[in-house]
Amino acid sequence: MSKKVIAIIFGGRSSEHEISCVSAGGVLAALDKNKYDPILIGITRSGNWVHVSRDFPLEIRGGILPEVPVDAPAVIADIHGIRIDGKLVEIDVIFPLLHGPYGEDGTIQGFCEMANIAYVGSGVLASAVAMDKSFAKSIFASHGMNVVPGFVIKKVDWNSNSAQFEKSAADLDFPLFVKPARGGSSRGTTKVKSAKEFVAAVEAAHNFDTKALVEKAIHGLEVECAVLEINGSPEASIVGSISIDPKFEFYDFEAKYLDGATKIELPALIPSDVAEDIRTKAIQAFKALGCSGLARVDFFYATTGEVFINELNTMPGFTATSVFPKMWAATGKNYESIIEELIKTALLRTNGVLEN
Repeated sequence: MSKKVIAIIFGGRSSEHEISCVSAGGVLAALDKNKYDPILIGITRSGNWVHVSRDFPLEIRGGILPEVPVDAPAVIADIHGIRIDGKLVEIDVIFPLLHGPYGEDGTIQGFCEMANIAYVGSGVLASAVAMDKSFAKSIFASHGMNVVPGFVIKKVDWNSNSAQFEKSAADLDFPLFVKPARGGSSRGTTKVKSAKEFVAAVEAAHNFDTKALVEKAIHGLEVECAVLEINGSPEASIVGSISIDPKFEFYDFEAKYLDGATKIELPALIPSDVAEDIRTKAIQAFKALGCSGLARVDFFYATTGEVFINELNTMPGFTATSVFPKMWAATGKNYESIIEELIKTALLRTNGVLEN
């Protein structure tokens, strides 16, 4: 039997470019080379598609994050497929390890649909809605899930209505968080402790997105649950709770990716009945947005005992040490088998066995 060609697409134009590269390195290392023939396709920060060598370093070295090489051979991608060195490459499955805008937001998924190539993960609509936290929150709320109180500030409205937004923030009460509505990896996110910090926080978020999301800070634990679609049915991992080095204010970019700064407690340090409720809610959220393949669903377990859904990530960090595979490893499914399930689901969906 001939090997199936898996195109791993990574990098991209978003602020999560480097993390995408690390995710790609993890999948490449774990992919069964006896069954699959991987092709690395990088997208540079400026949006150019390039063919990256398999031996290109895609891991964090000495605290330095990798980037897609700009001098790699060009790749031509259009609705007819993907060409390398002028030749059309027959690709069985695209593994779009793109985090954030221009990848996780439905754009790469739309390309795959137009080119009629199977791909891992959620479709266009689910990806786009999950990426925009302000839209996802309204859907979660309509399904009876607790969402964190907050409001949206569009950049176009900020200058003319900043005083009103500042009043709304004061009414929400401090501390609160300001973050890009369509960002990831906590870049552009600020914990605001007082009114004097609010303006700078909004402008920082607007550097990453034209929509800033303002939310009340929830006192308690951040907990996460991984969802994996197996034979067309979403299943939830055990729940994990995030703990970070006390020197960090919150689960920001540095805390997430600096060695030793963050750890996940498996199982989560919460009552078992709450954990089961969160697992149920994770699958509920997955279905509510119409997701496919995989997702990591993040919650807050408040000191009051309430559970709030924070967000759903359709393409979470995917290194062997990322939270998503760690939760599944603790549930009894290793990194390699997760990749196998995702490729299987992508092929079944394209062949019409599973619904989109």
